[in-house]
Amino acid sequence: MRLIHTSDWHLGHSLHRHSRHREHEAFLDWLLDELETRAADALLIAGDIFDTVNPSAQAQRQWYRFLARARRRCPALDIVVIGGNHDSAARLDAPTPLLAELDVHVVGGVRRADGDLEPTAMLARLTDADGQPAAMVAAVPFLRLADLPRVETEGDPAVEGVRAVYDRVLDAARAQMGPHEALIAMGHCYLTGTTLSELSERKVLGGNQHALPVDLFPADVAYVALGHLHLAQAVGAEHIRYCGSPIPLSLPERTYPHQIVVADFDGGKMITFESVRVPRTVDLLRVPASEAAEIDDVVAQLEALDAIEAGDDDRERWPFLEVHVRLPRPEPTLRARVEQALIGRRIRLARIQPHYTGTGATLGPEGPAQELGDLAPAQVFEQAWAARYDEPPSEQTLQDFHTLLDRVRQADP
Repeated sequence: MRLIHTSDWHLGHSLHRHSRHREHEAFLDWLLDELETRAADALLIAGDIFDTVNPSAQAQRQWYRFLARARRRCPALDIVVIGGNHDSAARLDAPTPLLAELDVHVVGGVRRADGDLEPTAMLARLTDADGQPAAMVAAVPFLRLADLPRVETEGDPAVEGVRAVYDRVLDAARAQMGPHEALIAMGHCYLTGTTLSELSERKVLGGNQHALPVDLFPADVAYVALGHLHLAQAVGAEHIRYCGSPIPLSLPERTYPHQIVVADFDGGKMITFESVRVPRTVDLLRVPASEAAEIDDVVAQLEALDAIEAGDDDRERWPFLEVHVRLPRPEPTLRARVEQALIGRRIRLARIQPHYTGTGATLGPEGPAQELGDLAPAQVFEQAWAARYDEPPSEQTLQDFHTLLDRVRQADP
């Protein structure tokens, strides 16, 4: 059996108000070709299908059109999808009866029956090229604090609550597995020993104090398909993997090796895996390439960029540009000078980042100024709390904030 693991598509995403629709279309076209060319038996999508809980109509059309095209081109393909922290569990789960008829297994949120966890509803069976059972998937979606059972423990109750959910779903999978089937787990979470991206990923389960241990996944789990972290990486072992996002979702992610993972299984075990780079259709540029420079130097570098003929209006293929300028004080003409230097160049200006050289005594603080759009809601809350009360919020206060934030994100408009 061969599966392809991907995650964190973030359909509907915009980068500093610039649409990424064309880039997502190119990725989905490429992914369909890979599924067909590589004769994949299964596609696992580990959360964050959409960028927001209320995605645009365009983003939803893109999602459902992909599923329909995948079914036409790969009729025997098994598709398993879990919800991420950016997704609305209810929105993903709503068309489940219809998608189930297309062999698309979606677990947007934790399934319950009579108030209790229903582990069998979070299972999916994968078949091989001959249509024979080849693997059982424990498809555990993003777990919010409200999803977790109460656990008597001396450790962190949130971490142990997550462990209890995985234990029950994995036990249910083992009970239904054949002797030669692989046990596969899916998750959208933050594991210890990983590297976060600089801007794009939200802290989950109340913050990084709730990073989850790798031993959530016992030795008999043949592969763990993870989502949430945009940097592709293995955690503790080669078979426990974040595949990362398929496109850069923030400007610092331009150096990431965006990819999918192709894994082959035989006799219940993973025998090979391959990381396959996703072609980048739109470049992300930084000027200067490394350290910030004085404004005159930056303008000279911008004017040295390749120019184009006027009238080329295919803007969605133009590179994104991030400009870093070192300044002793705020410069009112900064944007005008940068934009003037870019006239006639096939570039979309995404961001101008000033780096002030003051000490904080009479000018601004040292280092780059933070823009509100670059801060996660929890960061804004923590900074506002500290400014008002001269101390950071307590762990309980942070947990309450994240619970409230999750409720707001999951609410329908």
